[in-house]
Amino acid sequence: MPADRFFVAGVHECGDRVHVGGADARKIRTVLRKRTGDRVEIVDSGGRCFRATLMLHARRVEAELVEVLATRADAGEGLVITVAQSVPKGTKMDFVVEKLTELGVSQIVPLLSQRVIARAEGAKIARWRRLARVAAQQSGGLSVPVVADAITTHELAQTFSRYDRVLLAWELADPVALRDVLPDLLKSAQSVLAIIGPEGGFSADEGDEFLAHGATAISLGTRILRTETAALVLASILRYIR
Repeated sequence: MPADRFFVAGVHECGDRVHVGGADARKIRTVLRKRTGDRVEIVDSGGRCFRATLMLHARRVEAELVEVLATRADAGEGLVITVAQSVPKGTKMDFVVEKLTELGVSQIVPLLSQRVIARAEGAKIARWRRLARVAAQQSGGLSVPVVADAITTHELAQTFSRYDRVLLAWELADPVALRDVLPDLLKSAQSVLAIIGPEGGFSADEGDEFLAHGATAISLGTRILRTETAALVLASILRYIR
């Protein structure tokens, strides 16, 4: 059975003692009922996973790092994937955050496009960040994806220069199979931004602005996918190819 995994801030070495706080400390004490001397896995900000020994004090939980078990390089996740997800209604974004985390994306950007009717205030962003952390722990990830603050489509377009490729999943794109276009598009790319539209699709103005700033429009096929499905399909394909 896999060991329980927790994330800590900072870059560490074997022999370091690290503090485990907040909800993780409560989980260790009250849910898992761990004791001093029990083994867990600790992942630091550098993406290194350590076997660690717990030390439970009256008001503090610490772990001594014993051995490096894995590094981010070992995982072979070469392509850095950011997904800009138009915020869907209800709790669908919870599902998207959890599953994109399991798929190993590096960043999730909640997107407020013109046809988005859901809100993405501070409390929701905080919730999505907690969900990403838990999903990373449960899926054995070596990092927690960054859940950014919500931005508009215009603001997103200004960030395109940060990525080697920007892919716009758009129903108006030429219906060319992804297997025929993605290998060439991603051949030398180290980072990619995947943009997913809302339930009503992007407006023509939004699509034109994305294309004008260098995005490549791609088709996800002839079927109409729900926005939360489209995000997982594209992230899965990108992870498979690279």
